[in-house]
Amino acid sequence: MLKIGEFSKLSRISIRMLRYYDEMGLLVPEDTDPFTGYRYYSESQLFTAGRITALKDMGFKLCDTAKLLKCWEDRETLEQRLLAQREAAWLQAEEAARRLRLLDTAIERLRKDEPMKYDVTVKTIPERYVASVRQIIPCYEREGDLWGILMQETAGLHIQDGDPCLCTATFHDREYQEANVDVEVQKSVKGSYPDTEHVKFKTMPAVQVASAVCKGSYDQMGEVNAAVASWVEANGYAFDSPAFFIYHVSPHETNDPNEFVTEVCCPVRKK
Repeated sequence: MLKIGEFSKLSRISIRMLRYYDEMGLLVPEDTDPFTGYRYYSESQLFTAGRITALKDMGFKLCDTAKLLKCWEDRETLEQRLLAQREAAWLQAEEAARRLRLLDTAIERLRKDEPMKYDVTVKTIPERYVASVRQIIPCYEREGDLWGILMQETAGLHIQDGDPCLCTATFHDREYQEANVDVEVQKSVKGSYPDTEHVKFKTMPAVQVASAVCKGSYDQMGEVNAAVASWVEANGYAFDSPAFFIYHVSPHETNDPNEFVTEVCCPVRKK
């Protein structure tokens, strides 16, 4: 048996935390002297202490740790919980990386002492034949799911890319949505093909747009939209239908967000 001080040194857990774990029922001493109140631990409890520390380092809350310790021998359940925690940690890492990019961009622009400028032009995107997938998705970041559906369901059709081959995403909601987003992705193609379960082939009419091209991560889309909106108002135009993006260089071509090239297109008409 080990006194609490000895157990603390071997487990590398402070006495204060060991007492807290005892109160929680997470790691109860093997024996407690009824007269002195001294806590005694068995050597085998060092393995439990190690598991508690490992789970804590993985980001599990103590209440979750208690549940995991009870099902430690159930490898399938344990693996599912670990995979779920890994997914949560990955999402947190992505969010942290996005914040770092925003901070780096802000610092760089501050040092240059100049605002980001976007050139806005009016042009007509000609009629085109497209493969299209439109669905309600959980959030804007899940747009890639639609591209996955499009590529998977058309793989056996051997479709030919249009000339030019435009890959676009249209956002049909009338306002920004925090969840359940109505998004349509399209890829211009040559030839004629049968519809699949989720992919529809159709002809898109020519459309006049106010557009601006930006290079870099999608975090700057708010500024690009503001630049286009200001230009539309200043030049006597009005928005005519949902805006869409043209992906000239997308995550399909590069993993570096700084290399993305995106064209923001807002269909417009003269007032």
